[in-house]
Amino acid sequence: MHIPINQVSDVGNAILAVRKESGVRQDDAAGSAGVSHVFLRDLERGKETVQFGRVLRVLEELGIRMVLEIPSTAEARFLALSGKPSPNPSAGEDTERKDPM
Repeated sequence: MHIPINQVSDVGNAILAVRKESGVRQDDAAGSAGVSHVFLRDLERGKETVQFGRVLRVLEELGIRMVLEIPSTAEARFLALSGKPSPNPSAGEDTERKDPM
């Protein structure tokens, strides 16, 4: 299921739903993710100031994958910044960089 994320409470509700459906107690899930039960409670309630790195740890622990959809116009710049090769170079495009001098 894909869920549009527009606010922290959207992430919190998804985490709560997955955790409850898995039958995992809040303190157990928090301990497994390396965060406090207070942090997880705040996250599940949609607290706006949660630390993003910790959110990612909770998501990973619960098996929730987060994907960002960026405009195609920013793809090349993102790949260059992240050091990742382009997955599908355009047909016929010269993929080697040439020294301008």
